[in-house]
Amino acid sequence: MESRTVDLAGPVHYADFGGAGPPIVLVHGLGGSHLNWMAVGPRLARRARVVAPDLAGFGRTPPAGRSSAVEANAELLTRFLDRVAGKPAVLVGNSMGGAISLLVAARQPQRVAGLVLVDPAVPVPIGSPVDRRLLATFAAYALPFFGEWFARRKVARLGPEGVVRELLELCCAEPARIGPGLWDAHVALARERMATMPWASDALVEAGRSLGRMLRRPGSVRAVVRAVRAPALVVHGALDRLVPLVACLALARLRPDWTLEVLEGVGHVPQLEVPERFAAVLVGWLERNALLAA
Repeated sequence: MESRTVDLAGPVHYADFGGAGPPIVLVHGLGGSHLNWMAVGPRLARRARVVAPDLAGFGRTPPAGRSSAVEANAELLTRFLDRVAGKPAVLVGNSMGGAISLLVAARQPQRVAGLVLVDPAVPVPIGSPVDRRLLATFAAYALPFFGEWFARRKVARLGPEGVVRELLELCCAEPARIGPGLWDAHVALARERMATMPWASDALVEAGRSLGRMLRRPGSVRAVVRAVRAPALVVHGALDRLVPLVACLALARLRPDWTLEVLEGVGHVPQLEVPERFAAVLVGWLERNALLAA
């Protein structure tokens, strides 16, 4: 995994996993970064050209005058596809990255050869149970001024190890599955962000608010889903607390032509929690759709 930067009206950092063949672009979720893909990127690079950008305000990509909102990062991802992928790519998006990838696939069909949604942030059907911690966090983010203070205070209180631990406990069914290499890399980046990136917490809040607005408009999201022309795979952890499985089952009913793979015993980030299982599902689908190099 090599660290690279491209200028897209400001610097955009991305991880380059190398490889040759069709481009695969891996898109992280809210609070994530390129590191979310470090366990699966090398596997995919055996049969494709694989890169993982840090969205504006996340990882090592500063806002640099740009918005960190979902819509703005969809535009940033489109420019990234043009400059770095250079040809129609397979978009693989997790959580918020899934929502952003959906927008790009619907609006820029000529740029997307295939779409993979990994526990995507999509509206939850009314009456479905939602994690209370998640609701409280998004409610705090929604409050002007308080949201920014709340996010900064939380990071200062928890410290790098605490931030990563809390995030993995929320996102994983079994956090102990995360190996020491993955853990150390995430803590190191959290420490780097706390020390050198004063914009990080505000960017997180801006993105969270925009995602909340998107999810409160289920009709608009359904219209985006219907507009996607590329073949699509939805991978969902059965024990996801952030986006309940029922949300992706509703997505599958809306697009019965899409492939749905449910991973039992897995949470919100299968690419981190069970990278071998996740990669096997993804590679199998890519092969069936002729989206990998021979």
